[in-house]
Amino acid sequence: MKTRKKGILFFAVVAGIMLSSGITIAINPAQWFGDSSLEDDMNIPTAEEFDAFDPDALGLDLGYNPGEKLQFCSTNDQPLSNQYVKEYKIPTECTQPLAITVDHSGNVWFAETSTGDVAKFDPLTETFTEYNNTEWEDVEKIFIMTALENNVQPTKLRSMIWGIDYFPDGSIWFTDETTDAIWKFTIDAETYDRISYSQSDEKSSLPQKLVIDGSKIIINDFSGGKLSFLDYAQDREGLRHYSIPSVVPDAVTSDFGIDSDKNVWYTNWVPSGQGILVKFNYPGYEFQATQGEVTQGLLLQDFVEWYNFPPGLTTPNGVTVGPEQKIWLADTSSNYFFSFDPKTEEFTKYTTSVPTIDSYGNASGVIKNPVSRPYWIEHYDGNIIMNEQTANRIGVFNPSTEALIEYTIPSRNPNWADCEGIDYCGVAQVFDFAPDGKKIWFTEWVENNIGVVDTSISPPFSVDIDKKQITLEKGQTTQLVLKVKSLVSSTFDVNVNSSTTSTFSDIIITHEDNFSLSNETSISVEIMASEHALSGTHKVLLGAYTDDIAVSQFITVTVV
Repeated sequence: MKTRKKGILFFAVVAGIMLSSGITIAINPAQWFGDSSLEDDMNIPTAEEFDAFDPDALGLDLGYNPGEKLQFCSTNDQPLSNQYVKEYKIPTECTQPLAITVDHSGNVWFAETSTGDVAKFDPLTETFTEYNNTEWEDVEKIFIMTALENNVQPTKLRSMIWGIDYFPDGSIWFTDETTDAIWKFTIDAETYDRISYSQSDEKSSLPQKLVIDGSKIIINDFSGGKLSFLDYAQDREGLRHYSIPSVVPDAVTSDFGIDSDKNVWYTNWVPSGQGILVKFNYPGYEFQATQGEVTQGLLLQDFVEWYNFPPGLTTPNGVTVGPEQKIWLADTSSNYFFSFDPKTEEFTKYTTSVPTIDSYGNASGVIKNPVSRPYWIEHYDGNIIMNEQTANRIGVFNPSTEALIEYTIPSRNPNWADCEGIDYCGVAQVFDFAPDGKKIWFTEWVENNIGVVDTSISPPFSVDIDKKQITLEKGQTTQLVLKVKSLVSSTFDVNVNSSTTSTFSDIIITHEDNFSLSNETSISVEIMASEHALSGTHKVLLGAYTDDIAVSQFITVTVV
């Protein structure tokens, strides 16, 4: 079903000079917040009070009690590894790494959300360099002093730094949701500049993902419901900033992708409600802006098209543009990820593997339908990459073959799952990742690690299915064969993997659960369309997995 809507939009462009480039932290603490709404909540101290204040004397340390320290700072003293994944422990304790990127020289850069520091990891020497953010420490002073003056228990300043990117001029840019800012770290000078993000008349904002495209810095404001464009080339006149507001009233604006024509695709959605995929004709808007034809109050009907979400898509955090200019979305409330074809204006629904019990635990027995929660999604070298947050995996999907390989992250923190009494259980909270060649770098937010997946290492087995297209009438059953072939000389245990995009048990899959693989094994799989199944087309995922890796293949099942 086509869901295109164009030309009926009830909002105007918010344009104009908003931010200044090259802002440096000055002595006056008020300048740290600019026009940010946070300033209203802060008691700005005098320069004398500020210089004399020593937060270390309060003994805040990491800001966590012993139980919280295990939950947020790591349960493993040493990093772990398996055949495909290697982890590295960050030297500073409890940095809570989040956003990560790779520069043109192959150095890995990431943000430490508990310190505001940027850190570099050199893959050749396997060494870390952490760059102290003294400006962050000054902002933290104000937070602590304000808490004390208001008789509130002080805590360390932390921020979920979701977005980071490398600028070719030799700088690292990242977002800061707690103080409503973006930061620039100049690598050669080892200096930080903080730039206020929102305007005083705006609602609460949350600058999230950040992508540098040419001289442009593009940011989605999640809770502010807008997409922002910052022109870094305008440094002599100030950092020009204009925003595209949400199409859906009171909606969030999540991640975005840029197609080959420089159109920007992003989502507007209301939690537990409706949502749309938006295409913004950025080049067309920019061209008319340079001709002086765009003014405040101009409707966006000439620049925006939008498409209603399909059933099952509710919280698409991740968005990317993949091969053949298809748009890919990750749904964080489920196991699902979706593609959208702009040519046919149709969505296709896919599923990850169901999480294994060592990720969610289920010690209480209350979890009936575990979900993997794919969070962010990126296109790289013909593949679609996603982090499966609560499955503790990173998935690599090939759209041309519809094959999915999922790599298990070795470290697990039991404090984020139903793990009571279970020895090896939990998740490391792998949020962000950055592909580079055959490597995928990632952060572990609650294990104080970064890690890397080496996709050049072949899986120990391959899978093949004798049927790729199946048509079933309601109540009908068919048989197919899943062949699992060993690619190594040893014998090892393998589990059968199956998952489907159908709901309400419309499609029922039956097969044996596990076996010992030494050469090649054929598994009989029964697929049935239930008597009350809804007509439609579904994707079924079939494959096999070990503790370290899952290899699966999609087939298409049509119920008539």
